[in-house]
Amino acid sequence: MRDPRVLVDGRGLVESPRWHLGRWYVSDWSAGEVLAVTPDGEVEVAARVDSLPLCTAWHPEGRMLIVSSREGKVLALERDGSLTTYADLGKPGWNDVVVDGRGNCYVNGAGFDPMSGEEFRPGGIVLVRPTGAVVEVAADVAFPNGMAVTPDNGTLIVADSYRHELVAFDIGADGVLSARRTWADLGDGTPDGICIDAEGAVWYADVPHRVCARVAEGGAVLERVEVDRGAFACALGGPDGRTLCVVTAEWRGMSELVGPGSGQVLTVDVDVPGAGWP
Repeated sequence: MRDPRVLVDGRGLVESPRWHLGRWYVSDWSAGEVLAVTPDGEVEVAARVDSLPLCTAWHPEGRMLIVSSREGKVLALERDGSLTTYADLGKPGWNDVVVDGRGNCYVNGAGFDPMSGEEFRPGGIVLVRPTGAVVEVAADVAFPNGMAVTPDNGTLIVADSYRHELVAFDIGADGVLSARRTWADLGDGTPDGICIDAEGAVWYADVPHRVCARVAEGGAVLERVEVDRGAFACALGGPDGRTLCVVTAEWRGMSELVGPGSGQVLTVDVDVPGAGWP
């Protein structure tokens, strides 16, 4: 057991933590803001996008990609602070995003709007190639959430929250996914955001169980970091890659989402550094 430290307090539904060039980047879905946070907790607004969900990834060529779910687009944050269209996904309703070391961008989405009372339909994953072309590469992921790519660019791991498992796919030379399999059966665990470490284990955040758990392939639990509210996502970073950033908030259900001002950014030291993407 490890005790986390509060880096940022008083936010809304915080998600999508990423480490880049000495700062943490997190999305406050309630405010429609992407925040840049120093290791000392100083906060700056890096971008404003009216979208919920609002997830981000860093492209290897240096730009931040932002999924504007409501517009059905992937946006790029340019060096002058402007936002341009990186890819048009053709419809709204997208969730998480990860970009591998070759510039392949994977975006997932549920097959229904859980906030509107629509009938359940499974979701899927699309690939945005470096050319901007969009290709569907996976279907029948019940509720896709966090995604991570192994450091060899060979495997995409996806959190399926509704099926309580981590799903893996082989990544082909063309970015297309194949060889789908259950990477870890989590029992009653409900994975949201995830990240990979240098020993090949996955950390996953779990909202209803208020925990971040580190699991091996197959599902054996190696470590746990307990928090006092819902854990939405986690990422490894910091100067030596051994800081686990966890974003949390008081979960109140789909109708209300989170308690106002309950969002926090936490950090905790771990032994094994991060690897792969994000």
